[in-house]
Formats: sequence, structure tokens, C-alpha cells
Amino acid sequence: MSGIAWLGDDACHDPATVGAKAAHLSRLSSIHLVPPGFAVTAVDASVPREPALLSAIAAAYRRLRARTGLAAPPMAVRSSAVDEDGAGASFAGQHETFLNVRGEDAVIAAFERCCASALSSVATQYRAQQGLTTARPQIAVLVQQLVASETSAVAFSANPITGARDQVMVTAAWGLGESVVGGTVTPDLYVLGRPALRVLERHISSKQVMTVLTEGGTTADVPVPDALRDRSSLTNSQLLEIGRLVVKLERAMGWPVDVECALAYDELYLLQCRPITALPG
Repeated sequence: MSGIAWLGDDACHDPATVGAKAAHLSRLSSIHLVPPGFAVTAVDASVPREPALLSAIAAAYRRLRARTGLAAPPMAVRSSAVDEDGAGASFAGQHETFLNVRGEDAVIAAFERCCASALSSVATQYRAQQGLTTARPQIAVLVQQLVASETSAVAFSANPITGARDQVMVTAAWGLGESVVGGTVTPDLYVLGRPALRVLERHISSKQVMTVLTEGGTTADVPVPDALRDRSSLTNSQLLEIGRLVVKLERAMGWPVDVECALAYDELYLLQCRPITALPG
């Protein structure tokens, strides 16, 4: 039976067991700050989950709740399919992600919905286009404490537009990263030159909305306060810290990286690290 593997443990380092998304984060948690969490190891998305596994998920959430010291810590529940986030197929946006999930029952429901999303027509079509099996896809699910980001960023250790390997590109906006990756806001854009990480370009957008947590266990897009709309979402020191992070992760992984991160409580959190799948040149 499939089970639970905690981020940072050896059992969570194997992409064949927990998927590349969780495995990368597990390995990198030794060199950078990653929110605590666990992976539900790969299951057949088309087969009903066993009660023992659902009980194990509930127990893991209780353990994570005790670790955070919060009565109902918000979770991010995301798919980590065993053929996801590879060099040729990122599966970005193909499977469901659930944010601000609170409580045992809600985490289990989100896990079930992540599994079901691997069988959707969109995900199945994407698999076929990538030459991957569409029969009985295997999916792992990553459950992590959700960081209430003040600023979220997506960064690349090479320029994904021009293909320049001697540049770092960073996009950032206020609030949770869903507004950046989901396209509901035009983020600020920065280009840094390597190796000195000197700012080559800085384009500050008028950021009209930001994604935030709600008390009801969901997220919402709300107006950005007037004082922040046209202000850079990253300070120079934060931008440099992100630049250093992606260069460090590229060296650790051995390939150009596409990174999601969050700034909160004066800390930079690593949320995802995957290969850049469409680098020109």
C-alpha cells in the first residue's frame, strides 16, 4: 500500500515514488528553506483509495499541525505525478492545486480531487501529446504548510524569452503566487546579469489585484492598496537573494531551473523547483 513520505527524509527523495515536484523539494530542503510537509506516495489515480491510506493522511496532517503549533494550519495540496516536472513535460496547470486547506477531512478531500484531476480530459490530452501513458496514471500528492506570502516570485536561472544563459529573470507580485502563475496580474519583471547579478532591466507594473487567504478556507483576489500598486514588489536585497537562490539551485540540480518562491516573515521560502522545459537556443 502507498504511504507517507516526509519532506527532507530519504524516503521522499525518489521521483518514482513521490513524483519530481516533491522529490526536488525534499532534496533541496537541506540547502534552503522549504515549508514543512509530506507526500502521499504514488497511487493509481483510477483506483479508489484504501481506508488505511486515508487514515494515514489524517494522521500525517495531525502531526504537521502539532509541528506548526496552529489549531488549523492552512495547507497547500498539489499533485506530484511521477512523470511531472521533468525536462520535457512540466504538467504546469494540468492537475489541480488547492490552497488554504484546513482540517483532516478537507485535506483528504483535496487529496482525492488531486487524484481525480489526473484523469481529466485536459490532463489526458496533455499526456498523449507528450507521448506519455494515458492508461492508469500514477499520481503522488504533496501536502505542505501554506506560506501566507507578502510577495511571490517566479524566477529562472536562464532567460526563458531570449535563451540567454548568462541572465536570471524574475517576475514578482504582491500576495500569493496564484496571481503570478495564473495570469490575473501583470507582475514586475527583472533581468539580472550573471555572475554578478547586476540589474540589467527593471519593469515595474501597475499591479491591480493580489491573491490572499480568506478566513473561510479559500483564497480571493482583492485590490492592491493604492500605495503598493506602482511600487516594486521586491527590494534590491530581496531581488539579489532570489538571484543567488536560483544560481545555487541550478548548480545543485545540474540544469537551468524554473523556481517558485515566497517572501514572508523576512524569510525566502522555496515552493517549487523544476527544469525550464522550453529554453530557446
